[in-house]
Amino acid sequence: QGDLISLAKKIDLPVKKVETWFRHRRAQDRPRLMKKFCESSWRFTFYFTSFFSGLALLYDKSWFWDHTVTWLKYPKQPLPPTLGWFYLLELSFYCSLVATLPFDVKRKDFKEQIIHHIATITLIFVSYCANLVRFGVIVMLIHDASDYILELAKMLLYMKKKRVCEATFMVFAGVFIISRLVVFPLITYYYFMTKFQFFLVSCLINVFLMILQLLHIFWSYLIIQMIFTVILHGAKRKDARSDTEESDRSEAEDLAKSK
Repeated sequence: QGDLISLAKKIDLPVKKVETWFRHRRAQDRPRLMKKFCESSWRFTFYFTSFFSGLALLYDKSWFWDHTVTWLKYPKQPLPPTLGWFYLLELSFYCSLVATLPFDVKRKDFKEQIIHHIATITLIFVSYCANLVRFGVIVMLIHDASDYILELAKMLLYMKKKRVCEATFMVFAGVFIISRLVVFPLITYYYFMTKFQFFLVSCLINVFLMILQLLHIFWSYLIIQMIFTVILHGAKRKDARSDTEESDRSEAEDLAKSK
């Protein structure tokens, strides 16, 4: 405040005008609404296509419905070309997310986002090399199940469709919590740790799965907090994440600009 008053005196302008100038100058550096909308649209397109393509690929696979069969005859399990391409597509997408992090809309969970992407890329790469493709595809589908709903909610937010946005976010919250805090631990920790023989690679995979689970808990807390403080209690909506830092606390706080 002292620097502001000193500057106002030097240029012989009221303090209010100097404050206004700085506020407008900061606004120029913030990402435009169209950039946010385009980013969400691209991610929605990928997650939607990836999730339903994965379902179509696995619908007729017996090991998709009975996860105990996932480890049958491992490691001598054939890799269908379609699953191989699906794996490479997912790996390419997450590598592109890391490459574009400096240019995407940045928010306060930038560090968590980097950790998430590195853990995901490592899991995809290592599981492919270890021929744990069946297990890996199931984990990918669990993650993609809620992501496209979140991006749809963001798009509705940027289009000023507040009511539809909030309803979509509630659906996302339910799918996210069930898939990440119930289904994901059941599939990964119960079946993977009880049915699978441990060796060096499996220990590495377990470490990164634990990292993902901790991030899921962190983002679930933000989602629940968002529901109670903003949607249910009608608190004033304010984006808790600065637009000068990145997201997937994407899961909760991008919806905070509804008002």
